[in-house]
Amino acid sequence: MADILYFGRLGDVAGTGAENLDIPAAITDTAALRRWLDAEKSAGGAFLKASVRLAVNSEIVVDPHPISPSDEIAFMPPVGGG
Repeated sequence: MADILYFGRLGDVAGTGAENLDIPAAITDTAALRRWLDAEKSAGGAFLKASVRLAVNSEIVVDPHPISPSDEIAFMPPVGGG
């Protein structure tokens, strides 16, 4: 099972800050994972936005990046400050 982490408002969209998921075997990269999770969570495109960054096993990656069922995958929305 993959450990999926949701930061910021994405935790609200997902209904949790973290979960273990059985990712379908057909989902082999981050781009496919974004599409699948967006549909599963009825997120209305929140996971598909280019501003949402992903980290796989604590390393920031660019779509499409390979994933495996045992990875830790974090979804991070943009942050602001000032």
